[in-house]
Amino acid sequence: MKKKYLEIYDKIRSEIRDGSYTAGELLPSEHELSTLYQTSRETIRKALNQLSEHGFIQKQQGRGSIVLDVEKFNFPVSGLVSFQELSPKLGENVVTEVTAFYEDKCDSHAANQLEVAEAEPIWRLNRVREVDGERIILDKDILLQRVLPDLTSDIAAGSLYEYMEEELDYCISFAKKEITVEEATEEDRVHLDLEQFASIVLVKNYVYLENATLFQYTESRHRTDRFRFVDFARRR
Repeated sequence: MKKKYLEIYDKIRSEIRDGSYTAGELLPSEHELSTLYQTSRETIRKALNQLSEHGFIQKQQGRGSIVLDVEKFNFPVSGLVSFQELSPKLGENVVTEVTAFYEDKCDSHAANQLEVAEAEPIWRLNRVREVDGERIILDKDILLQRVLPDLTSDIAAGSLYEYMEEELDYCISFAKKEITVEEATEEDRVHLDLEQFASIVLVKNYVYLENATLFQYTESRHRTDRFRFVDFARRR
């Protein structure tokens, strides 16, 4: 038999998801909830802690429990996860469209980002990520051609990391990330459904192989209202 606090957690979580509680709204107080569910305040606290840990509410001292926007997708900051691996959690209909793919040679900017000499052969790859009919991410990649000499547009439309690990036997080891909020460009407006939004969240990714080769630089440009960037931190 499921524990009482988990039953309450499931009930309130369902009410948040179906819109009975909306983003920014305060949940009833612990006293009101304990009366409603005919249980102790300690049981209610356990249910609320579960809701907080899973990103449904934010508990604020002196105010209570504020409902968070569950329409936003959790996007891991510290993990090295491909969009293809994240897609089952993002929506029922997830589509990647390759909008640009061509050979090039490093200009000064690309050479600086990949820490190589100018004129190094590279691939330039742009992909638009659409979730449930909305274009919400524009990924702009620069990739070392010597690491991926046989890359094609069809491979890029699928999982690049899966191709590298399973077909080429590479070990993708770690990444550095920088996150800023920037004004949307004309390119963003062409490729993303920005509606009234004037800004995007820019995530710069520098991805390395196990031998410390920096093979990928990505500017991942996200619509601000659809993502929550999350991390896990432990003190000491």
